[in-house]
Amino acid sequence: MLSVAAVTALAAGSTVVLSSPASAAANTTPQKVCGSSYKTVNSAPVGSLGTVYLTYNASTGRNCVATIRSTPGTAVDTGTWIYVADTDQGAYDSGSYTSYAGPATVYGKGHCVDWGGNIKNVYVSVYGSNCAAMKEKRVTSIR
Repeated sequence: MLSVAAVTALAAGSTVVLSSPASAAANTTPQKVCGSSYKTVNSAPVGSLGTVYLTYNASTGRNCVATIRSTPGTAVDTGTWIYVADTDQGAYDSGSYTSYAGPATVYGKGHCVDWGGNIKNVYVSVYGSNCAAMKEKRVTSIR
């Protein structure tokens, strides 16, 4: 689920990059989804269903998110998103997936990022992430 700011930006016609659909992969990692040059810089559990990962590529300045299920299986609603308010850039991927959603990438060097994901009806959002001294805010909801 996109943050309120991201939804507002989308409605205003700002730039949003849609990622190509994710495919099934047992025992996947954020680096298998985003690329080997991306290093995990943050993560958040999606209940007991999996984890959403925020990764960063220092050579390109790009962030990538992937939501990875703990146990791949029957396709379920799975999504991942990222938004950079300073640049009004966002990306997401969602659908009915057996293993993971993503990658969703944006340029984020020197910017705070909002990101999150969902598996089934469990949603997690992280706001103001990776902002040096600023404390991030995490929200988990069941819908």
